[in-house]
Amino acid sequence: MPSRRTVLAATAGVAASLALSGTAHANDKQLRSLISRMTLEEKVGQLFVMRVYGHSATAPDQADIDANLKEIGVRTAAEMIARYRVGGIIYFTWAHNTRDPHQIADLSNGIQQASLRQPRGLPVLVSTDQEHGIVCRVGEPATLFPGAMAIGAGGARKDARTLGRIAGQELRAIGIRQNYSPVADVNVNPANPVIGVRSFGSEAGAVAGLVAAEVAGYQGAGVAATAKHFPGHGDTAVDSHYGFPVITHSRELWEKLDAVPFRAAIRAGIDSIMTAHIQFPALDASGDPATLSHPILTGILRGELGYDGVVVTDSLGMEGVRTKYGDDRVPVLALKAGVDQLLNPPSLDIAWNAVLKAVQDGELTEARLDESILRILRLKARLGLFEEPYVSHGGVTRTVGTPAHLAEADRIAERTTTLLVNEKRLLPLNRRTHRKLLVVGADPASPSGTTGPPTGVLATALTELGFTATALPTGTAPSAATVAQAVAAAQDAEAVIVGTYNITAAQKTLVEQLVATGRPVVAVAIRNPYDVAQLPAVPAYLAAYSWTDVELRAAARVIAGKAAPRGRLPVPVQRADDPAKVLYPVGYGLSYGR
Repeated sequence: MPSRRTVLAATAGVAASLALSGTAHANDKQLRSLISRMTLEEKVGQLFVMRVYGHSATAPDQADIDANLKEIGVRTAAEMIARYRVGGIIYFTWAHNTRDPHQIADLSNGIQQASLRQPRGLPVLVSTDQEHGIVCRVGEPATLFPGAMAIGAGGARKDARTLGRIAGQELRAIGIRQNYSPVADVNVNPANPVIGVRSFGSEAGAVAGLVAAEVAGYQGAGVAATAKHFPGHGDTAVDSHYGFPVITHSRELWEKLDAVPFRAAIRAGIDSIMTAHIQFPALDASGDPATLSHPILTGILRGELGYDGVVVTDSLGMEGVRTKYGDDRVPVLALKAGVDQLLNPPSLDIAWNAVLKAVQDGELTEARLDESILRILRLKARLGLFEEPYVSHGGVTRTVGTPAHLAEADRIAERTTTLLVNEKRLLPLNRRTHRKLLVVGADPASPSGTTGPPTGVLATALTELGFTATALPTGTAPSAATVAQAVAAAQDAEAVIVGTYNITAAQKTLVEQLVATGRPVVAVAIRNPYDVAQLPAVPAYLAAYSWTDVELRAAARVIAGKAAPRGRLPVPVQRADDPAKVLYPVGYGLSYGR
């Protein structure tokens, strides 16, 4: 790894001149000078944030080399940087970028070295989706926190700020300087297939306060936060990864609901905002997705909301943005709409050349590219990338997954578990009368880097708390034979814990037959809290909001009486037989004192 002196020399003294005050616009003159010396091809590259396979920038595994050749036409991250001069790289678990913190740090350093060695080389803005809860790319031994809806149930802005601060410190230590979090969508649709528990809740004001607090935490730690998905993805019944959602809110409702957290994020000084691949006719009647909408991104976000930070698209590989236009048109139209960063196109070669050709043909001006590049370089300067592009193993060891950070995550999680049903005060379970436990239920694929599976984590945690717990995974769609096996196993237990996950008819049958055994049944919603409406006969029901270890351990402590249930619903739960009526309102949650 080059020394800092080498880094500064590699950028021909530009980096040294940029190491000034770090304020948003103090070094615009130097940045404009830097932009003026870039070739058109370098400018085009600076707009892209791209995936790349492999744990190393120069020596990935052969399977990752093959994947890179197939999808990008290069062997390694270093080759991609040399060919396309990309301004950003996004890390994914499935791309094998995130094995462990020290490896991630080495990958980040390798990426920076590859870019800074280029003529007029610039530092790369490395990003990822570390929302916590059900969406995480960096796993254990890094600190994993409860997800947004759990934080919403806890209701404490200081917890959201602490989450951002600690998570930001750990991301920065491994070379990730831009995090695509927090989710600023207000989840008002229980059937939302893509947001759900990734949202802080259904109340715009509460969501706004938690968004602003998390932004302050991340950015205070030197990591760019990203509010998503503008103009608001909280009332969709279609997943924009696979379809093209339409939001039917009026402009007036948008102002009162969807816009509120984004306004709060902007007031908090948010570094970047991510667009949504959704159609919002009240804001733009053209039928274009918001990502490609000039009225939404330039008219509303830039103009009416006064935002001048970085606008990044959601992944350009998602179906919602590809429905109407080809992959060659999407990046050009996004830039024309007001976007700065083009995230993860299906084919970098097609997208990169399309933008280049649009400038050469006069459809886009070079001045338009310069506007976005200036915002991107301002952000890189503000994050200290020109001064300190590299990270150290010592910094990783001192920062990532420390006992203090892990303890804080457990403390925060303990304030989120929500008790919705507790007939005859079944909970907390008494170890003298209910020592022998059976833990059954859904075992969805464990969120990145957690121990999993959920039944095993719960059983282990309960055993450590003095019970004798046995795990019997039954899946998200248990067969009749699996249900019969669980019912038989329940005969030997003194109580049954069952995890529900976006409850299905088969899961409902499982729980009902377990209740029919006469054994006490405690259900834990390990994703959406709405599950409780489907199970009126269950004597005790907890909402954990996710199946990450930290939330399951907290639920186990509540079941055992080692912690009090302190969470309150951040969303309403409607009745299953009459969705127009609310079964449990926002703010509902039982305690052991009543």
